[in-house]
Amino acid sequence: MATPIYVIGHVNPDTDSIASAMGYAWLLREQDGKDAIAARAGALNPQTSWVLRHLSLDIPVLLTDASPRFESVVRRLDTATLDRPLRDAWGIASRTGGVAPILTHEGLPYGLLTGGSLFSFLSELVGPHHQHQDMKISEILDLPCDRAVVTNTPRFQASTRIRDVINRILREEGDEFWVLDEQGRYLGICRQRDLLTPPRLKLVLVDHNEAHQSLGSLEEAELIEILDHHRLGNPSTHVPIRFTVDVVGSTSTLVSERIEDAGLSAPPNLAGVMLAGLLSDTLILSSPTTTDRDRKAAERLGRWAFVSGSVLSGETLRSFGEKILAAGAGLGARAPREVVGSDLKVYNAGGYEFAISQAEVSDLYELTEHLNNLTMALEELRESKGLDFAVLMVTDVVRGSSRLLLNNPPAVLEDLPYPPLPDGTRAAEGLVSRKKQLLPVVLGLLEA
Repeated sequence: MATPIYVIGHVNPDTDSIASAMGYAWLLREQDGKDAIAARAGALNPQTSWVLRHLSLDIPVLLTDASPRFESVVRRLDTATLDRPLRDAWGIASRTGGVAPILTHEGLPYGLLTGGSLFSFLSELVGPHHQHQDMKISEILDLPCDRAVVTNTPRFQASTRIRDVINRILREEGDEFWVLDEQGRYLGICRQRDLLTPPRLKLVLVDHNEAHQSLGSLEEAELIEILDHHRLGNPSTHVPIRFTVDVVGSTSTLVSERIEDAGLSAPPNLAGVMLAGLLSDTLILSSPTTTDRDRKAAERLGRWAFVSGSVLSGETLRSFGEKILAAGAGLGARAPREVVGSDLKVYNAGGYEFAISQAEVSDLYELTEHLNNLTMALEELRESKGLDFAVLMVTDVVRGSSRLLLNNPPAVLEDLPYPPLPDGTRAAEGLVSRKKQLLPVVLGLLEA
C-alpha cells in the first residue's frame, strides 16, 4: 500500500498556510496520482475557520509531530475469543507466521498464542503426566485456547511514539506486542523488527522552510519537497529534494501557478480557499509583498472560484477580500493569549531567540482597550517559550498601519524607526508586513 504524503504548513497556521497545503495536496493527487493529504501543524485561527466553513471544506488533519507511532507498524491480525477451541487459534497462527491474538468477548486483549506459549502449554499438559501422553492431537486442539496463551505481553496505544518506549521494547524477550485504541480495545499486533525500523512520514512543507517553525520531530520524517515564499532557514536533508522559495506574496500564488502549468483548474471551493490565502497574506493585494504574479494569481483563482453555482458566485476580489480580513480582525472576540499566539513566528538572530506575532484589527483604537491584557499575555508567551524578547504587531488592515508592543526588548532595538508613544507602544505608519517590512529592520539591528 502506498505511503501517504502529508502536505503541511507551519505551526500557528494562517490562512495561506492551510490553503496552500490543501491546494498542493490536490495537485499531487490530480496530476501525479499521489496519496497526498493536506495537514495542519496547529489550531486554526478565526479567519481560516470562517473561510473553510463558508466554502464547506473539511479541516485538514492535525499533525503536530513527525515521530513514527505504533499505528504506523500495526497489523490487524485475525483473532479468536478466549473460549474458542485451540484449533481456531492454531489455524490463525499458521496463517500469520506463528501468532494468534486472543480477545475477550468485549474486544479487549487477553493473551497471545505463540510458538513459545504453545510449547509451554504442551509441556505442562503432557510432560510428566503419563495419563496425558496418549492424548490425541484432536483432543488437545479441542481444549479452550485461553489455556495456551501468554498474558503478560506489553500493550501500547496506537498513538504512542515508538522512540519514547524503544528501550523498554529492546528489553522484552518477546517479539510481538499489542496495539490498542484509546479505550484499550484491540487494533492489532506489531513486531519488534518493525518497531526498530519504522516507516518515516513523508512530508512536503509549504509556506515555511525553517525547522523551528515546523511540526515537531521533523528530523525523523522523510522530507521530499519545500514550497515557500519566506527567507531561507531550511533544514538539512540526506538526499536532494525539490526546493522552491520564490519572491511572491503568498504560497497560494505558487500553487496556483503550478496548477495552471499542469493544464488544470482547481474546483471552485478549493480555488476559493487559495484565493483567501492570497488575499489574506497580501491584504487584498495592497501589501508591499504583493507582486505582479500575485495579481495574476488572484485573477486566475477568481476566474476558477467566482463561477455560477459556486458559493462565491457574484463576489469580486475586493468584496471577498474584505470579508476575509473582517473574519480575522478584532481583539475583543479572542482571549489575549490567543491573540498573541495564533499568528506567531519564532526567529534566531544575533544571539537572540525572539518571536513576532501579528494581529489584525479594523481600527487601532481597539488596541487601547485591550493593551494591558495583551501586554501581560505577551510576557507570559515570552516566558513560557524561553524567548529573549517578543513583539506583537497589531495591524490596521483598513488604513494600512500598525502599532508595536515589545516585551523585554534588547537595548539595540531602541533604534527602531518607529516612534514610541506614551502608552509604551510604537507607532509604525505604513507597516503591514511582518516578513518584508518589520523583520528585516529587526534583523538589521540585531546582526549589526
